Amino acid sequence: MSLRFHEIAETHNILNPFTQDQLKLLGEICNLTPEMQLLDLACGKGEMLCSWGQTYGIGGIGVDISHVFLAAARERAKELEVTEQISFVQGDAGKYNGEVNKFDLVSCIGASWIGNGIEGTVDLMKPPLKAGGTILIGEPFWHEPPPAEAYEAMRIKEDEFTSLAGTLDRFEAVGLNLVEMVLANLEGWDRYESPQWMAIDTYLYDNPDDPEAAEMRQWSNRARRAYLEFGRRYLGWGVFVLRF
Repeated sequence: MSLRFHEIAETHNILNPFTQDQLKLLGEICNLTPEMQLLDLACGKGEMLCSWGQTYGIGGIGVDISHVFLAAARERAKELEVTEQISFVQGDAGKYNGEVNKFDLVSCIGASWIGNGIEGTVDLMKPPLKAGGTILIGEPFWHEPPPAEAYEAMRIKEDEFTSLAGTLDRFEAVGLNLVEMVLANLEGWDRYESPQWMAIDTYLYDNPDDPEAAEMRQWSNRARRAYLEFGRRYLGWGVFVLRF
């Protein structure tokens, strides 16, 4: 995976298939109040932190490896006037050492690769979480078993994701109780995936001499075909609300 390609392609504020309405719904489900603190690992452009900071008054910290995404996150915090309560740290979210038992919520939305899967990611999320706190994990799942060729096309390992029930099994195996969830829909998927095709195409038109132009075009073309042929039908995505 080329981080640079994603930084160019992902021009949206929410770097997953969620809509703003679903993000707001998730905040309502979590019963957010102004005294709460959220640690968001692999926060991307920080939309969840910033919008929840504005709407619900929470504070918190976002951690991400991309300076491009964090620059956008800091601008978004300024735009929503939450810079006094929200901060961002550049670094590997899988190695972030936050204060123990500080946060009411710890989230990792669509980036369980930071811990090589759910089990390792939950191990990263436990120490900074207050007793009785909430864990939010965004994770893909299969609506139905895909054909064998889908794994290669989508560059997904066969055991990387599982069904919804299988995802529940993975949570329960690490001692988590699933208490709520919000699932993406096809409109959210389309609005996440298709703007990336436009962003790459526009970038390559404006920058034909980029040394990675051919590789970037190939990456975008492959991702588009994989989504239309397999991803849109077989792959789901959701944020799961969990407690110990």
